Order: sequence, then C-alpha cells, then structure tokens
Amino acid sequence: MTTNPSNTLQQYEVIADITHRMLDQARSNHWGKVIELSQHYIQAVEHLKDINQMDLSERLARRQLLTRILEDDAEIRQLAMPELRRLGHLLGDMKRQQNVVQAYCSPTFSA
Repeated sequence: MTTNPSNTLQQYEVIADITHRMLDQARSNHWGKVIELSQHYIQAVEHLKDINQMDLSERLARRQLLTRILEDDAEIRQLAMPELRRLGHLLGDMKRQQNVVQAYCSPTFSA
C-alpha cells in the first residue's frame, strides 16, 4: 500500500503523539501504560514502510516531527534507566536470597 505525502506526514504526527503520551506516562512512572503505548508506536511505525516523495514544506514538517519523536524517546529512555536499575537490583537481591535459601534449607541426602 502506498501513501501520499500528506498521509505520510499525518502518520508522523500520529507517531509524535504516541511518543509524547509515552513520555507523559513515563514521567508519571506508569510503565505498564508506556509498554501498552509502545505497541501502538510499533504499529504506527510499520505504516511508514511505503513513503513517497515529499515537497520541501512536508520534509521540513517531517523533520520537526522526527525531532520531537526522538527527543521524547530520549527522555523516556532517561526516565526508564533508574527503574531498570532498580529492577536489576531487585532481581539480583532475589537471586541472592534464593541462593541462601537453597544453601541453608536444602535437604541433605545421606547414603
């Protein structure tokens, strides 16, 4: 399916809106909603596979939208890093606890 340039630009606007909503949710620490919106983001990006040539004004508008999308994405990643580190520490702590439980509570077998 091919799209005309204005439809392509509209699709960039859709993607920019989704990334901005993702950023709002990340700022609010609603990571489940960020993940849910990321599925919409992936679908919206898939629609860009058949891009036609654009005139100068549409390319400039696209550039602004791409800049906005990338800035939102960078901030989402920055906001996610502490949460990812916290989850990493939590998983590490759980693994250490599991090792301690296995070491001290595992039944010993004697022959």
